[in-house]
Amino acid sequence: MDRRKSIQTMILGAGASALAFHGCKPEEETKVNEEILTSEDTDYWGRTPEELERVQKLRAEQLFSEHDLETIAVLSTVILPPKDPHGGPIEAEVPEFIEFIAKDIPSMQPVLRGGLMWLDHKSNTEFETEFKSASLAQQKEILDTICYHDIDVPLDDQPLEIQFFYLMRGLTMTGYYTSKVGIADLGYKGNSPNVWDGVPQDVLDQHGVSYDPAWIAKCVDQSKRNVIAEWDDDGNLLT
Repeated sequence: MDRRKSIQTMILGAGASALAFHGCKPEEETKVNEEILTSEDTDYWGRTPEELERVQKLRAEQLFSEHDLETIAVLSTVILPPKDPHGGPIEAEVPEFIEFIAKDIPSMQPVLRGGLMWLDHKSNTEFETEFKSASLAQQKEILDTICYHDIDVPLDDQPLEIQFFYLMRGLTMTGYYTSKVGIADLGYKGNSPNVWDGVPQDVLDQHGVSYDPAWIAKCVDQSKRNVIAEWDDDGNLLT
């Protein structure tokens, strides 16, 4: 997935270093790095050739029917209602994320498929309509019966519908908050430079201390923040 790109970039250096311990020749290492770092399609930037091949293979497959994907979309918005200005699971492409993960981790498929069947069966039995077409109140009434699980019982030993909702809730939250939409909703801006003007004067006064004016001129002058510090042989700060 594209959202893994930054993580792969972070570990690239460590991965390249590890090649040396497996007898990788310098020219081979360079070739590997170039393949990882370059791609005509920026959507695939940062992936190894093997990862790219697997992603393309999984994306070419179709796991869920259109009906199932529509049900997943409706369910995800009940779990995590959209809100302004960023939207919700649909805008974050959560249904597509869930299908990709289900193809990537086949062990999830029986629970997801079985749970979707259970939702429609329950909705048809209770309200004579499929889950995606039921009213929000009816959908919540169904989900209220499966959204809590007994923490004293292993999840694998609980009913399928309980396992299904637990998995869907986790995938919805993960898919949303690892997307651009979810990150914007959190207001997370990543690491950004700040400006430090020293300890506030009231705190200095409280402790009866003060800065050496010469030190302040050298260390807290923001116009010199990009200047590399220099020291003399005795450890005194010069600039």
